[in-house]
Amino acid sequence: MSLAAVASRVQELETMMSPPAAAPVPTSTSPSTSASPFAAQLSAAQAATSPVATAASAPSGANPYEAQIEAAAQRNGIDPSLLRNLVRAESNFNPRATSGAGAMGLTQLMPGTAAGLGVTNAYDPVQSLEGGAKFLRQMLDQFGGDPAKALAAYNAGPGAVQKYGGVPPYAETQAYVQKIMGWMAQDHTAATGAATL
Repeated sequence: MSLAAVASRVQELETMMSPPAAAPVPTSTSPSTSASPFAAQLSAAQAATSPVATAASAPSGANPYEAQIEAAAQRNGIDPSLLRNLVRAESNFNPRATSGAGAMGLTQLMPGTAAGLGVTNAYDPVQSLEGGAKFLRQMLDQFGGDPAKALAAYNAGPGAVQKYGGVPPYAETQAYVQKIMGWMAQDHTAATGAATL
């Protein structure tokens, strides 16, 4: 259950438990300004105690870099869910992640790619997210806005996507694209569900 859904349910329960003369608590799906004090405290406590997301157990978005991801996505004109789930797949929200091939940070930039994007420290979360978002934007532009092709290019290189006219027939790349696209579908379904509560 999402944090917004939990906060909304808490508000509903508080409303049911209130004396009849009391004004009802607004039932916003956002635990922000209209949330009850208890719901706001619950949200703050959950945010403070939430562990870093793991691909197996935590939903996407359960990460300490959500605000930075949203900002980098907005600056580069990309879907925040696309960037969030790319980070989830690349580093599982670990800013110190390093691959055997030498890719670094949240967005697993290779040193040459990082330098070309103006990233001076790929282990700095803000720089890594900005660099990864810029590169993803470049791939979206190069492949007609197709997120599957952009993700494939991010993983296997744009040359491979051009060579095969789409997601290349590499098991790792195909699994990578399917995983991220699946997580994005879950995000969008959850967002649609929350909006209709």
